[in-house]
Amino acid sequence: MGLLSRKVTCNSHGQDSSYFLGWQEYEKNPYDEVKNPKGIIQMGLAENQLCFDLLESWLAKNPDAVSFKREEQSIFKELALFQDYHGLPAFKKALVDFMAEIRGNKVSFDTDHLVLTAGATSANETLMFCLAEKGDAILLPTPYYPGFDRDLKWRTGAAIVPIQCSSSNGFQITESALEAAYQEAQRKNLRVKGVLVTNPSNPLGTTMSRNELDLLVNFVTDKEIHLISDEIYSGTVFSSPAFVSIMEVLKDRKLENTQVWERVHVVYSLSKDLGLPGFRVGAIYSNDPIVVAAATKMSSFGLVSSQTQYLLSAMLSDKKFTKEYISKNHKRLQKRQNKLVSGLEKAGISCLESNAGLFCWVDMRHLLSSNTFEAEMELWKRIVYDVKLNISPGSSCHCTEPGWFRVCFANMSEDTLKLAMQRLKSFVSSITIDNQTHQDLKNMRKKNRTKWVFRLSFQSFHDREQGER
Repeated sequence: MGLLSRKVTCNSHGQDSSYFLGWQEYEKNPYDEVKNPKGIIQMGLAENQLCFDLLESWLAKNPDAVSFKREEQSIFKELALFQDYHGLPAFKKALVDFMAEIRGNKVSFDTDHLVLTAGATSANETLMFCLAEKGDAILLPTPYYPGFDRDLKWRTGAAIVPIQCSSSNGFQITESALEAAYQEAQRKNLRVKGVLVTNPSNPLGTTMSRNELDLLVNFVTDKEIHLISDEIYSGTVFSSPAFVSIMEVLKDRKLENTQVWERVHVVYSLSKDLGLPGFRVGAIYSNDPIVVAAATKMSSFGLVSSQTQYLLSAMLSDKKFTKEYISKNHKRLQKRQNKLVSGLEKAGISCLESNAGLFCWVDMRHLLSSNTFEAEMELWKRIVYDVKLNISPGSSCHCTEPGWFRVCFANMSEDTLKLAMQRLKSFVSSITIDNQTHQDLKNMRKKNRTKWVFRLSFQSFHDREQGER
């Protein structure tokens, strides 16, 4: 062990979080409609599997892109040989155009400001290397994606200081919460380098309000720190209010070419919007040329393959396809989210009103045996092992209130979701019966105790009466 680095032996990766432990339990006993119908249903994985038919249809109609041909001539050798880690110009152009299209073309993006990475995980860590180091801190609103503990801290040595948000206002960021987090970092002798938000939020499934975005811009301007907007779910917004990118806010406030303009950075990926996490396509967009240059050099540690870039440049350049995909993706996500919400309601469970993402933030506080995180873990274990549903407990997302859970809905078939809701409804009914039986027993004991006290009191009074006579 003494010959290994401290990073290898430290426990700051976060792999022992219940978020990841639930995945491990699922992998031991995965549900399959035919082979393992009593297995664990995976509801802890934010994958978008609702539009594969659209992707596969495009592939069938575009054999040249799939077989790496240009004008019917093979370019396999060209793609297989060494490529500049700046990325293929055609793909970068197609990607920034797709990013603009998702945002209603209210903003545009410059390929010179774009750095390709192997997914958003790589993008966030690379950006963190550019902005912070040991002794520095990034502020994150709670609840937040559990993987950030790994992505932002593990290898960079930077710290995360939570911005404590609560259900009282739908977990929205407030000025007082921002300031409290900033002061907390200073008490810990940490230098605050920036704020990171996910918009739309993971795990809340909500878009940030314009007021919140303006508040963030004002805050980072006043503190002279960075703002990172992780917008990997920007194409999953299926109902109002519409998604507003941080870049749109800067543009509307005419902050181009100001100091704050260079301190705002966007993280993007095709993992959620296009449902391609296995392709490992992410990006950093920054207006700071120094950050872009450094991140580009670092991207050599996590490149996107030339074959992937070529295929996706052809797909994303097909505007007829992207327009149809974005529209149908929104409709299918809304329909599936409605089914989850309806199934939860039938089980007597509500959730935070949401308009984006691949999950819902579900309120199970009424099912806890006590208002503690110990009770939350107890409930989570019963749902994983007895109900056989893998969902993510709020404590793994650093939520300050016990009893909230993230439940995914887009990574399974409609029939599997229906079965999951049936299992959950049966479980809640059993808890209700158990609780009622427990309450009846308590009431009976209380009633008997009252009778016993009455009889004892009556007997004492009778004895005293007899003694006095």
